[in-house]
Amino acid sequence: MSFTDKLKKGLQKTKAVLFMEIDASLFTRGIGEDLFLEIEEKLIAADVGVKASMEIVERLREAHKSGKLKKPADLKPTLKSIVLDILGLPQPFVIFGERPFVVLCIGVNGVGKTTTIGKLAHKAITEGHGVVMAAADTFRAAAIEQLDIWSKRTGAQIVKHQPGSDPAAVAFDALEAAKSRGLDLCIIDTAGRLHTKTPLMEELKKIKRVLAKSVNFAPHETLLVVDATNGQNALHQARMFNEAIGVTGLVLTKLDGTAKGGIVLAIRRELNIPIRMIGVGESIDDCRDFVPEEFASALFD
Repeated sequence: MSFTDKLKKGLQKTKAVLFMEIDASLFTRGIGEDLFLEIEEKLIAADVGVKASMEIVERLREAHKSGKLKKPADLKPTLKSIVLDILGLPQPFVIFGERPFVVLCIGVNGVGKTTTIGKLAHKAITEGHGVVMAAADTFRAAAIEQLDIWSKRTGAQIVKHQPGSDPAAVAFDALEAAKSRGLDLCIIDTAGRLHTKTPLMEELKKIKRVLAKSVNFAPHETLLVVDATNGQNALHQARMFNEAIGVTGLVLTKLDGTAKGGIVLAIRRELNIPIRMIGVGESIDDCRDFVPEEFASALFD
């Protein structure tokens, strides 16, 4: 099954929330205010968020007034066009500038952060880059072991200390190793933490300061990994991490099988943080660059 097919299958529940009742009512009521209110309700139910949902429906009203939205067959193409406009152009994960390129991966517990790092390392190595991973989640011994497994699986190098070590020290040693070995990419794993825990957020700030002392402007990418099944809570996490740390890109995991796929739109509309990658499965190749056209097609075509 291709990645596009997996995305379509993964968004089936979201698609059902949006259109299961709307498709039927279209042909009994036609295009009108009742339909627009129902669409707004369905968008919110799919975790598109209040702001984005209201904007989408208002633009549907405008399209109806202008004559671009006349008949039921016009609805999905019009919705797709609006959604693509909100999502904007693709902004995939890219290694650029001086080497090593430094990526700091952050997020709450259980979102699939370490797995995402392994998949990101695999993608980079497949593209011909040398990669080192820093096991800076020293709070959980299992996290170090998990990253070690990904190192063996992908061929990426790894720098690790004993459980309980200073995470900033692990990050620094990994970056120094990347510099001395001429590697292209250094990915820093970090312990999962709630965005409300101030001491742990301060720990992330310390890691960023240490990285910047080793390489100018590091980390070059701060990737926040969020679980799409968390819906609006994922939006709240993104907002809080961005305010505390500064997030340059998002990875949305577990997009397969969720009825809350609209969170992609909510995050893009309300925070304007680029969605770099999405995950739609467990396989090593199931974390890919986010392509708005693929996402919109999976929902509306």
